[in-house]
Amino acid sequence: MKMSLKPFCVLTLVSLAVLVTPVALSAQDAGQDASGQIKVQRVISPGGIEAWLVEEHSIPIISFDFAFKGGAFLDRPGKEGTANLISALLDEGAGAYDSQTFRSLIEENSISLSFGASRDSLTGSLQTLTANKELAFDLTRLALTQPRFDREPVERIRGQVLVGIKRSEMNPNSIAAKELFNRLFPDDPYGRPTEGTAQSVASISARDLKDFHSAALSRDRLKVGVVGDITAAELGALLDEVFGALPAVGEPLNMGIVEAASTGGNLVIDMKNPQSTVIFAGPSIGREDPDFIPTYVLNYTLGGGGFSSRLLHEVREKRGLTYSIYTYSLPFDRSAIWVGQVASDNAKIAETLQVVRDEITKMREAGLTAEELEDAKRYLTGAFPLRFSSNTSIANQLLGYQMSGYGIDYINERNDKIEAVTLEDVRRAAQRLPSPDEITFVIVGEPEGIE
Repeated sequence: MKMSLKPFCVLTLVSLAVLVTPVALSAQDAGQDASGQIKVQRVISPGGIEAWLVEEHSIPIISFDFAFKGGAFLDRPGKEGTANLISALLDEGAGAYDSQTFRSLIEENSISLSFGASRDSLTGSLQTLTANKELAFDLTRLALTQPRFDREPVERIRGQVLVGIKRSEMNPNSIAAKELFNRLFPDDPYGRPTEGTAQSVASISARDLKDFHSAALSRDRLKVGVVGDITAAELGALLDEVFGALPAVGEPLNMGIVEAASTGGNLVIDMKNPQSTVIFAGPSIGREDPDFIPTYVLNYTLGGGGFSSRLLHEVREKRGLTYSIYTYSLPFDRSAIWVGQVASDNAKIAETLQVVRDEITKMREAGLTAEELEDAKRYLTGAFPLRFSSNTSIANQLLGYQMSGYGIDYINERNDKIEAVTLEDVRRAAQRLPSPDEITFVIVGEPEGIE
């Protein structure tokens, strides 16, 4: 799959509002002052468009990440894959430039411009040398506001998407994931494949693309994260230039909460393979829940911590049943699930899944030990600054925090929140893990001993 910060003060600079918040992180490569702090500014353009900015003038590069709420979730029934197709077409010709000219301008000027779509968002990412920023931002503006959707690139990209769908039909991971979401969200857009189906993608017309574009790309659902060689005043003006022509308000979003199905059980999809691939998931809690951070800490020990996790120790090191097993929380805008993945020999998969179920049960009943809790805290807080090792990674994090609904102080508060987690917190969170009976296991292969 191709993943928020907020107080402010007003400055009388062309109606530009800016807040600077020092961030105590030791990111060594970008965005620091002499004390090792990242400074995040909240920038509001004269037209009211908000962005978060980290200035870094030592390198003449700008990283510019943005996203619109509502991605594949907005695909109309029978037109699944529209958001995905659009994300691949926005840089295939815009304004007066056909596809070949547009792509040539990007490549000849060392500009990187890409788009993507997930269930909840349509995203864009731009990296450019400061010397080429005017052209880079103008091409981004055209891609967002005047995409051409000419026949040749539409059919070419459609063909590539269809080839990808065909290949995914032979990929055990893709097969399992697609069926898992269908089972967890049978009557909701979340249950539909983001890339669409061969039938739905073939049916998407230029009119469908234009309708989706006008409905989904609007300023009211826009978030922006910027890092690099640009000032707040410069960025404020550029925000209006790039996004100002987009509609102020898009098509209404149905943000009603949907619960993932908790019926559980095994679903076996026959596929000739010496191994069985398993993806499993059950209902979980969202970022707004007070137990989200304790659950995040808990999951590190259960399945998210690599060789430090219980599942890897029990399934791989102790029994030699698999090479890799991992789990993670996956919060969406309207739901949340707890997900895991493992693969094992067909003859061993039944034992593997029994160990998984047993470890989940143990965790639900007892939570973490004091030593496990401290180890998890030490790793999660110590590894956090590594997310801010470059301009690109910082811009991505700033965008992600906004899309997640976090405040601008989250960078400051995140490690403190983890340090504050107690044994009582993780024991309470452990009881909110889905039980083995609530977890759906999708198994692709020829598993022995599983019905």
